[in-house]
Amino acid sequence: MRAGRHLVLFARMPRLGVVKRRLAAGIGDLAALAFYRLTLTRVLRRLGRGPWRCWIAVTPPSARHLRWPRPWQAFAQSSGDLGRRMARAVAERPVGPVVIVGSDIPAIVPAHIDAAFRALGRADVVFGAARDGGYWLIGCRRRPALPNLFDRVRWSSAHALADTLRNVGRRDVIVLGDQLEDVDDMHSYERWRRAERRHSKSGT
Repeated sequence: MRAGRHLVLFARMPRLGVVKRRLAAGIGDLAALAFYRLTLTRVLRRLGRGPWRCWIAVTPPSARHLRWPRPWQAFAQSSGDLGRRMARAVAERPVGPVVIVGSDIPAIVPAHIDAAFRALGRADVVFGAARDGGYWLIGCRRRPALPNLFDRVRWSSAHALADTLRNVGRRDVIVLGDQLEDVDDMHSYERWRRAERRHSKSGT
């Protein structure tokens, strides 16, 4: 583990009827829960192998007491909207750059996290842009201090990335080349299923 690099994974405790509500409206609660459990397990295993300190920001607060796999260290998400929760998670990490990702991004791999930390060696903020106008990754160097990156961001909309970039202002920003997506509706779920079938057939 390399001291001073902090990866924060935002996650919910996998519970029926609670996780992936938009997706569940299309495929049902059981299928949505099964998808989330599978993806969360895979992401924890993949990203837990990198040269960074691994944190998992969980909700509800009681989920921090679950037995999360090593090397993940759990802490409770704060109250408020997503922006306030992410800002708090960044502020409370020890000194060093912080990268935040979600737990429902099946295609994410350690190379994406490594690229983000390398980008923070020369930029103030790094984004992984999503195809829907949002972002699947955000990282910040924290030196010099940044303003509130998440003020007045229209979450779960096509404006999330643009709003956050507005808050960044005239600072050095890098946007990673890969466009990944979180699976949160029927269309993204079907794309994920097709990718799973292709990987299964190819043996990868």
